[in-house]
Amino acid sequence: MTPLTRCTNLLIVIGVAALISACASKPPAPNSAKAGARSGAYYKDDGPSASVPADIDRIPDAVARTEPLHRFANRPYNVFGVDYRPMTSLSPLRQRGIASWYGRKFHGQKTAIGETYDMFAMTAAHPTAPLPSFARVTHTKSGRSVVVRINDRGPFHPGRIVDLSYAAARRLGIAQGGSGEVQFDLLVSPFQSAAPGESVIAFAQPPPVPVAPADPPAIAISPIQPSSQDFYYVQLGAFGNFANAQAFQQRMSIELATTPRVQQVDSLFRVRLGPFTARGEAEAARDRAQSVLSTPLIISSTLAR
Repeated sequence: MTPLTRCTNLLIVIGVAALISACASKPPAPNSAKAGARSGAYYKDDGPSASVPADIDRIPDAVARTEPLHRFANRPYNVFGVDYRPMTSLSPLRQRGIASWYGRKFHGQKTAIGETYDMFAMTAAHPTAPLPSFARVTHTKSGRSVVVRINDRGPFHPGRIVDLSYAAARRLGIAQGGSGEVQFDLLVSPFQSAAPGESVIAFAQPPPVPVAPADPPAIAISPIQPSSQDFYYVQLGAFGNFANAQAFQQRMSIELATTPRVQQVDSLFRVRLGPFTARGEAEAARDRAQSVLSTPLIISSTLAR
């Protein structure tokens, strides 16, 4: 074999290896069954629009005001095996975690309250905040903050607390990276104190005749049907981070030979056994779990406890 032939073959081998490596590192396409879950770092069919408004960096904050809560979008629901119990009134909620954003893939689609999603409006999605409501989101690294209107559900992804519109993410400086650490503060009073150096946010008066849209949520969620019957749960642990709750759930599934449920109540992810229709069944499950965990466990009869 001549030196030229060896060189040519070597180049072919290197080229094939590079192609295999590229295919192996390419992110998988999103599962069609999970199309409603925003993942943050966008896929090729998502991301910023090809035509961005020239004044996008000057889009003002959402104007916080009192609005009637949506008739359907604040009911308990289940996504990907996780139970969520939305807030049904405005009350203090402060969270610190990762914010992601969603763009052109969802632009023009219906939000959880039946409105049309506009990636250039100052809006956001939250798993449990009352819909609609308003929140101040602050980028912990830069100190930048925006006021957004919460009108959608999501993100359903471990470790992420809020999904921002593209406009809001760009104002905060996290659009290019896909995500960033933020502090989320739900605005709950007509006149809420602002951070030092910032203006006070005043809630405007609601429209004279507010009408709550009746369209069903656009994302694939399973409502949790209310029941007059008491159900009992055994709480194994509570976590502020979904990934930690999920890891604990998997560990308990192995040690207890049964799979606990992960239920989000406000800002905590609770790992629980149940529901049990009889308290005696719950007590037996509690005793078995206590022998494994070597710690006292409580039984609750409602999801909110």
